[in-house]
Amino acid sequence: MAKLKVTQIKSGIGGKQYQRDTLRSLGLKRIGDTVVKEDRPEFRGMVRTVAHLVTVEEVD
Repeated sequence: MAKLKVTQIKSGIGGKQYQRDTLRSLGLKRIGDTVVKEDRPEFRGMVRTVAHLVTVEEVD
C-alpha cells in the first residue's frame, strides 16, 4: 500500500483552531516536521484541510 509523506512548511499560528488541531492530529508540531502515513481517505481529508500549510509526496 502506498504511503504519504507529509511535511509542514508553514505555521498554524493565525489559522483556525480546527486547522491547528488537524496539524496536531497528523503528528506535526513545528515547521519542518515530517510524518509518513498510510494513504487512506481519512488522512487525505486531513491533508486537504491544511493543504496550504503542508507539502505531500507519495512514497512506497
